[in-house]
Amino acid sequence: MTDDPTPEAPSLDDALVLDPDCRRCPALVDARDRIAWGNGPTDAAVVVVGEAPAAGDPDAEAWAGGNRTGLAYTSRHSGRRVRSLLASVGVDDAFYTNAVKCFPADGDGSNREPTDAERSNCRAHLQTELDRVDPSVVLATGKHATVTLFAAAGRELDGFLDLVLDPVDVLGTTVVPLLHPSYADVWRSRLGYDREGYRVALAAVLRDCGVDATT
Repeated sequence: MTDDPTPEAPSLDDALVLDPDCRRCPALVDARDRIAWGNGPTDAAVVVVGEAPAAGDPDAEAWAGGNRTGLAYTSRHSGRRVRSLLASVGVDDAFYTNAVKCFPADGDGSNREPTDAERSNCRAHLQTELDRVDPSVVLATGKHATVTLFAAAGRELDGFLDLVLDPVDVLGTTVVPLLHPSYADVWRSRLGYDREGYRVALAAVLRDCGVDATT
């Protein structure tokens, strides 16, 4: 397989809005355009968790990013890529969200890493989503999303790359760390995968977790 399928952009009808005017983090309230809520079927077998939405692209139509659309994982780069990856293994009905729902702006308008307090403030929203969906597996996209999920269980992350595609139990939920979609092309080869090998390995891990994934 050479090209992943092009996914359909979600609509606001797919959003799971938990607190439409959440103001727990003053700096994020000031920086955000919209809260990027989780979206997808609430009976999904797979939940994809990222770190936080980016600033977004005001000129994009369908894939402007969560800060613009109000929906997690709707950017041209990370959002479209991870949705395409899952569609390529037959998972078209995942639930997508972020550990932090609002754009964390740095002084120059770029993304910064969310603070521990911001992660903690948003943790209840993430836990509500996981409780509501009750997935078979949670895919944590990148180091920072994995750190946030581990922190909820009081665990520290030691060596992210060693955990990629390796299921870990976190508070009774199976978490599988993935390479961040924006950097997967760089890091796959260091783990011994080409694009197709990584896709096939992901499908195998999902099947082991009880998900009907295909190659």
